[in-house]
Amino acid sequence: MAKLTGKVIWVTGASSGIGEALVYALAKKNVKLIISSRRKEELERVKGNCIAQAQPNIRVLPLDLAESSTLQLSVEAAIQLFGHVDILINNGGISQRSLAKDTNLDVDRRIMEIDYFGTIALTKFLMPHFIKRKSGHFVTITSVMGIIGTAYRTGYAAAKHALHGFFDSLRAELWHESKNIHVTLVCPGWIHTNISVNALVGDGSKNKTMDETTGSGMDRHVFAKKMIKAIEARKEEVYIGGAKEVMAIRMKRFFPGFFSRIVRNAKVR
Repeated sequence: MAKLTGKVIWVTGASSGIGEALVYALAKKNVKLIISSRRKEELERVKGNCIAQAQPNIRVLPLDLAESSTLQLSVEAAIQLFGHVDILINNGGISQRSLAKDTNLDVDRRIMEIDYFGTIALTKFLMPHFIKRKSGHFVTITSVMGIIGTAYRTGYAAAKHALHGFFDSLRAELWHESKNIHVTLVCPGWIHTNISVNALVGDGSKNKTMDETTGSGMDRHVFAKKMIKAIEARKEEVYIGGAKEVMAIRMKRFFPGFFSRIVRNAKVR
C-alpha cells in the first residue's frame, strides 16, 4: 500500500462531480494538489471549500482538454508549480445521450477529442517527466462503458474503449522504463453527478436531464474514498459502482452472447 502523504497530485475535471469529490477527499490526505478544468472561478470555489490547512498546498491550473495543442504548456506549468508531479488523475471528460442515427459526426469528434485525445495528450506530455524521475502514476477514470456498450452511448463508449486500449498498452511499455511508473484504470458505474445533465445529445447541445439511473447512483464522495484506496493499492484496473454494473462487466466477459441479449433492453437513462 503506497501512502499518498506528501505526493503532488494533479486532478483534471476538478471543478465538479467526481473530480470535485476527489479534491475534497485528497485534501485531507496531506498532499499537494493541482486542480484543473476550464472554469477558473469554479476551481477557486472548490479550493475554497477544502479544509483550511490544505488550501496553501492547492494550486489552480485552468486548461481545456478540447485544445490538445495547448496541453504541452499546461504540463510544463504543472511541473513548475511544485517542482514535479507524482500522480496524474485523468478525470476530465464529457458524456453522451443520443442514438447513433441521430448524432452528428461532429459530436462524435468532440467527445473523442475531449475524452480520448485530451487525456492522452496530457499523459504523453507528462510521460518524459515520469521517465526521467523513474517514478509516477497515471490514473485514468474511464467508465463501465469502457468495457461494455449500451444504447445512447456510441461515441462515449468508443472514447472510453479507446482509453482502455491506450493505457493497457502504455502499462506494458512503461514497465521497461521503470517498475515504479504505474497505470491505473478506474471504471465507475452509475455515480450521482451531473454527468447526464451535461452530456451531449445528437446536435451537440446539452442533455439538461438527470438520468434516473445516474440520480440513484453511488454518492460521489463514497466513490472518491473507494478510488483513493485503489490508487494507494496501485490497482491496475478497478470497478466501482453498484452490483448491476459490476455484474454486467463480468457477464460481458464470460457470457457475451447472453449479455448482448440482456443489454438490448437495459434501462440506461
